Amino acid sequence: MTLHAMEAPSGRSHGQPKTTKFVLILIFVTLVFLTIIPVFYPLLGYPLYLLKASSPKPSPTTVYDDSPEPELRSSIKISQGEECDIFSGEWVPNRAAPYYTNTTCWAIHEHQNCMKYGRPDSEFMKWKWKPDGCELPVLNPAQFLEIVRGKSLAFVGDSVGRNQMQSLICLLSRVEYPIDVSYTSDERFKRWKYTTYNFTVAYFWTPHLVKSGERDDDGPTQTGLFNLYLDEFDERWTTQIEEFDYLIISGGHWFYRPSVFYENHQIVGCHFCLIENVTDLTKFYGYRKAFRTAFRAINSLENFKGITILRTFAPPHFENGLWNKGGNCVRTKPFRSNETTLEGDNMEFYMIQIEEFKIAEREGRKKGKRYRLMDTTQASLLRPDGHPSRYGHWAHENVTLYNDCVHWCLPGPIDTWNDFLLQMLKMEGVRSHQERLYSGDRRMRFK
Repeated sequence: MTLHAMEAPSGRSHGQPKTTKFVLILIFVTLVFLTIIPVFYPLLGYPLYLLKASSPKPSPTTVYDDSPEPELRSSIKISQGEECDIFSGEWVPNRAAPYYTNTTCWAIHEHQNCMKYGRPDSEFMKWKWKPDGCELPVLNPAQFLEIVRGKSLAFVGDSVGRNQMQSLICLLSRVEYPIDVSYTSDERFKRWKYTTYNFTVAYFWTPHLVKSGERDDDGPTQTGLFNLYLDEFDERWTTQIEEFDYLIISGGHWFYRPSVFYENHQIVGCHFCLIENVTDLTKFYGYRKAFRTAFRAINSLENFKGITILRTFAPPHFENGLWNKGGNCVRTKPFRSNETTLEGDNMEFYMIQIEEFKIAEREGRKKGKRYRLMDTTQASLLRPDGHPSRYGHWAHENVTLYNDCVHWCLPGPIDTWNDFLLQMLKMEGVRSHQERLYSGDRRMRFK
């Protein structure tokens, strides 16, 4: 390629070396730009911290402005003139925490009651989440209850979902305790009511989100072998949620267990079932199909007018062995964001959720359904210190519990998930106000 100097108006050539250098730099920058755009294109529309792991200087504006699904945005206004991605950040010390204890809140599940069972350190309770570029307020219980006055909230999922519900009850206990208004004595399906605020919170146990049942209580890993009917609704929750204003759906950890997959009433494969002539499709196949069916169930409910919130996968933190091979979580402080990264199974679970969420949100929008994303994955990934480990029971007890690096101590990092929730509820108020203004403006213009 021949590079010619630019000519001045008089026809004489000036500054050829400097101009040539400028043109070379321009060509190089253009080539680099054309090279990296295809690399980042598949990630456009995904949370910012995933791009941080791939690029030292991501562009949040480009990422979010190119997102095809506006509802996927996790950028939430914290105060007037301030906006940031509340789900991307770091943990910072917070001497004011905790805001309740295991002696002031009765709602803590025994296996997450770490202080009761002798956890020797307490620093894991004294951190708060600091988003990049703004502050996330700690949950104000009176404000929360006022916002949800006359409304209802359902947690749908496994015991980590129950973990968050119990955290919420404890955080709100500074204002009021709820009364049990459950329809059944089954602890897997609970309802609590805050009578002063006419606010109901419920929990629906559905570890696989779809219809499932235990096939063998032993199984290849001695944790049971399950039949998963991947195209069938779990009616224990799908027939109960139409009345709720908010639905928080989550799941993941039960898909590690051996399972046989059914579709159209036929076995189509399995995950580590070790059954002759049954193809191992991996846990990810079952996970994707289960979320797809769960979202299809929600979109099929004509009378459900609430908001569906997907709470993203919270990675476990087993080190020095698998969960059933002596793995444990003994760290006593958070990671910094540059000390770990989302990868392997955790990344795969997370991406499946995001992809299925986008499909469901797009289909639901046609029917007037509303979806929101509570992206707890990065904040959770950075907290290897927040799990019960062996402090979910007395040391002398003859129990067969493994070290718990899946659930979260209460008080603990999971309380921040409810800080996220309050901020999202505030944002819904802003959305409603803007929609009313827009609707009023349209009526005025069309008169």
